[in-house]
Amino acid sequence: MRLLGKTNIDFMSRRRLWYAVSLSVIVLGLISLYIKGIDLGTDFLGGTELIAKFQQPVTIGDVRTAMEQAGYGNSEIKTFGSDTDILIRTSEQREGSMVSDQMRAALTAKFPGNRYVVLREDKIGPKIGAELRRDAVLAVIASLIAIWIYLWFRFKFVYGFGAVTALFHDVMVTLGMVSIFDGVLNLQIDQNMIAAFLTLVGTSVNDTVVIFDRMRENQRIFKTMPLEQLMNKSLNETLSRTIITNGTIFAVLLVLLIFGGEVNRGFAFAMTVGSIVGTYSSVYIASALVLEWVNRGTSKGQLT
Repeated sequence: MRLLGKTNIDFMSRRRLWYAVSLSVIVLGLISLYIKGIDLGTDFLGGTELIAKFQQPVTIGDVRTAMEQAGYGNSEIKTFGSDTDILIRTSEQREGSMVSDQMRAALTAKFPGNRYVVLREDKIGPKIGAELRRDAVLAVIASLIAIWIYLWFRFKFVYGFGAVTALFHDVMVTLGMVSIFDGVLNLQIDQNMIAAFLTLVGTSVNDTVVIFDRMRENQRIFKTMPLEQLMNKSLNETLSRTIITNGTIFAVLLVLLIFGGEVNRGFAFAMTVGSIVGTYSSVYIASALVLEWVNRGTSKGQLT
């Protein structure tokens, strides 16, 4: 099935413009990370997190008063989608479920006529939180190294370099967007978000591999064609497949982002941004870097 007819878009001639766009977005994300930081979930910080849904709207000030009376005045408290959904997070560590039990008792005492249900309750020790932070970083790094090795053996070293650089670009852009939109969408880095990063790495490299496969096939057929022209030809031939596949993924993720609720919002947001960035980076980062590498290494622009 082809969504588009035969196209003849000169992708590679615009690569330097898109380098500048990518660099600008990454710099903005780094500035946001430096100024605002990033909201780590209880999974990585340690402590207790409670999400309560009330029958009637409550104010953050009243909830904070209840937490102060219970001895948790330093808790992070914010709405979680609406004025009836409240997230309470504290780094206090006590035995068993004492922290969450005292939080529940304080809310019950403060809002006797406003019943609530607990949507989620998490407790993580500080040592486990530190281990999870370390393991999350190692998981992302290990996945990038494994993909580089795979592409190195399947194609050539330069293909692996281009693909892994594009994946690192995708992770940095998505992480920056999470930091920028954190205050608007109540995003936080937790295990679900890490799962989203690892998933977008896999989906992004899949599109890159398809493009590289077509390049390799065309190299065998058009042996004397300059690499830039061959890349444009390959990208145009896979364009319809790319739009159909990634467009379908994007549509599903957009629905999940809008209607999936607060619990799934972080995962859906990271995957939605990642699906867009990953599609773009397969062309203007992975493929373009292969071309740059070859142009600086040979005079004929041939990938030998």
